[in-house]
Amino acid sequence: MPATSAGILLYRLASGAEVLIAHMGGPFWAAKDAGAWSIPKGEFDEGDEAALDAARREFREELGIDPPDGPFAELGTFAYSSGKRVTVFVADGSGLSLDDVEFGEFELEWPPRSGRTQSFPEVDRVEWTTMDAARDRLVKGQRPALEALTAHLAQAGA
Repeated sequence: MPATSAGILLYRLASGAEVLIAHMGGPFWAAKDAGAWSIPKGEFDEGDEAALDAARREFREELGIDPPDGPFAELGTFAYSSGKRVTVFVADGSGLSLDDVEFGEFELEWPPRSGRTQSFPEVDRVEWTTMDAARDRLVKGQRPALEALTAHLAQAGA
């Protein structure tokens, strides 16, 4: 059964729409930019936790800060080519401060087959970026969420 994730795509309307994205941490992503960014998200068990609860939890685990209170709207569930699915929620993040961001960590055997385990941040930076820039930077499976956000904002008259 493919993995299921949930995440939060925050937006703010400055001089055009911007979204909050996070650069994936660890040695594999360190020197990459295009396709190396993600919506703050993580895996969950659909039978044990609601998708929005998981998205809020994962936002906190990855960034060390709470997401805004909402309201949240579900943009949809998007499938990666691997079969993994991510349910994305959206909210206005214009009041969110990034001053206290503290990235969660994971452990990985590094270098491969060395027998040594090292800790790496789940994400190593987070930033507001334009929708156009996000299209190039996000992993391919999450890019459709930007189109859904564009439709959501148009429907809301933003």
